[in-house]
Amino acid sequence: MNMSFTRRSFAAAALGAPLVAQKVPLATAEEAPLFRAFTRQVIAPTTVTDRNGNYIPNLQPHEFRLFDKGKLQKITIENASVPLSIVVCIQANNTVESVLPNIRKVGLLLENTVLGEAGQAAIVAFDHRVRVLQEFTRDGDLITKALNKINAGSTTAAMVDAVNDAARMLSRPSLKTHKKVVLLIAETRDKGSQGKLRDALLALQFGNISVYSLNINRLVTSLLTKQPPPRPPSVPSSARHVPAGALNTPDATMAFTGHYSGNYIPVLVEILRQGKALFVDNHIEAFTKHTGGAERSFLTYKDLERVVQDIGQEIQSQYLISYSPSTTEDGGYHEIVVEVTRPDMKVRTRPGYWMAAIPDHLK
Repeated sequence: MNMSFTRRSFAAAALGAPLVAQKVPLATAEEAPLFRAFTRQVIAPTTVTDRNGNYIPNLQPHEFRLFDKGKLQKITIENASVPLSIVVCIQANNTVESVLPNIRKVGLLLENTVLGEAGQAAIVAFDHRVRVLQEFTRDGDLITKALNKINAGSTTAAMVDAVNDAARMLSRPSLKTHKKVVLLIAETRDKGSQGKLRDALLALQFGNISVYSLNINRLVTSLLTKQPPPRPPSVPSSARHVPAGALNTPDATMAFTGHYSGNYIPVLVEILRQGKALFVDNHIEAFTKHTGGAERSFLTYKDLERVVQDIGQEIQSQYLISYSPSTTEDGGYHEIVVEVTRPDMKVRTRPGYWMAAIPDHLK
């Protein structure tokens, strides 16, 4: 049977939102061939706080405005009643051995403050391996049992690979209507992943997944970890501004030599545009800012308890704004801006998504 695609179908092949196939029914077997059109739905998890940082959970749909590439969109909004699926990715290499006893205690915190009545969690540990210690479950005892299995491993910390695997777990069709979150408990830098940051970011984008982090303090772990003898640097200090293989553009030079600051969108566009690996000092910052999530840090168990509770409150107070973009023919990066009509409100959401360009013969 012949098959053709509309121009809209190719635009919907953008990396950043799920595709929904819609069949046009045939009247008879002899009539026109089957056409498939695709519509794209973008989901923008959105957090709203007042000037004091208190979450605002009861805003009405008419109080939101969302712009895609500067164009006002027609939106729908859901709130915390949407079931939550969360993958907890925990760094389990030799450098975090001193903090693992505290991390093993987060099971009860997750159950009481994050998951809610209908939430479910999966537990993943990573060093040079990525291990699923517990598939999705609502059973707090199983979550705690999985956490107690975590032991310090090798010197590697394949964070990007772990996030990639978590994104695949959360992209299962059965979770399509869920709010989807990756919770990273890790140091801020990847050590030895096989996959690329760009691919992990696109997987999160395509799955409409938010990333939150509980950052393990690098200073504490470096002081408490036995360090191997230092090796001489393979790259002279004068050449460390941008790594070998990266394009030496002003954006790359400024963005990849340290932590991000100011407008994050140029940094994100550089990551998504370039196929080669780029040096990123803080992988967690890339994941959280790309997806509209947030970073938290902890030193003690009391800190950990506080930040888990805060993340749980934010997730449960969040709004899921969804829309089908009216700007379907423009390739490249689509910036998302969400505004609230009430005064003195602060709004945080994913900054945008990447869309493939339409070939000339389909225009």
